[in-house]
Amino acid sequence: MKGKGRTKTKEDTESYATTKASCFQCWLSITLASKTTAMAVKSYQNQAEFLLKEYVLADSFIPYASITGGILACKMVYDLTQSISAVHFKCFSSLSKIQRNEWNNRAISTFHAIFITVISLYFVFWSDLYSDELLAGLVTFRSSSLSTFTLGVSVGYFLADLGMICWFYPSLGGMEYVVHHLLSVAAVAYAMLTGEGQLYTYMVLISETTTPGINLRWYLDVAGMKRSGAYVVNGVVIFFAWLVARIVLFIYMFYHVYLHYDQVKQMHNIGKFLVFGVPAVLAVMNLMWFAKIIKGLKKTLTKRQ
Repeated sequence: MKGKGRTKTKEDTESYATTKASCFQCWLSITLASKTTAMAVKSYQNQAEFLLKEYVLADSFIPYASITGGILACKMVYDLTQSISAVHFKCFSSLSKIQRNEWNNRAISTFHAIFITVISLYFVFWSDLYSDELLAGLVTFRSSSLSTFTLGVSVGYFLADLGMICWFYPSLGGMEYVVHHLLSVAAVAYAMLTGEGQLYTYMVLISETTTPGINLRWYLDVAGMKRSGAYVVNGVVIFFAWLVARIVLFIYMFYHVYLHYDQVKQMHNIGKFLVFGVPAVLAVMNLMWFAKIIKGLKKTLTKRQ
């Protein structure tokens, strides 16, 4: 009995030692595998950063990469909007095919408006890139990789949106929208490719801040909420946003051009034309649309009373 007991204890000890050795080998294998995986991930990360710096963010590749990125982002937002709206918005299924396309299209313009407004406000009012206190050459010729890349994304959006407007013409907008987008593409693309007048391009792009409110008004309309309080509040917000972003801001831009005319006149002729001509045409269009906004707001308030 005792012999059997001692033999069993010895076997248990050997089994325990074997199990412990196996566990150690497993732990060692997992540790080595984890280190190998971490090294591989780090290697891929370094390669990705190298490709990003050497190619995507290289001066010669920024326009192509940013425009392509802008177009792909529009496609992604369009598809996501269609998928999410079909599940979470009951009114979406009752819309016509044209209305569904416009629903998705307005989501794209809202996304772009938020993106470009934030970046534009940063460059115009907070960044030192275009500051008069920064002695880094003429303000009309200053640019950076970020400023150029952002303009490229905006060009991608305008091209994608212009393509949709022409494809579904005139459901998504009439000739005034085509003219607006053509002027925008010309001005933004020139500033992106040459680096000239980027400050004034961003000043004009701040006017995109009114787009989400305009799109929200359309969404409220097709959702059957035209008589709601939200519709009235939306109209008032659009009025003040349009007044500030598309009327007052344009006056400030022309005043800034006047103060820096000695620098503006050193731009190429095309650049000078875009600085003076495009904002002037857009300002006239903004005044025309503003008159319609005032008329619509008066009509809405009268009905409420």
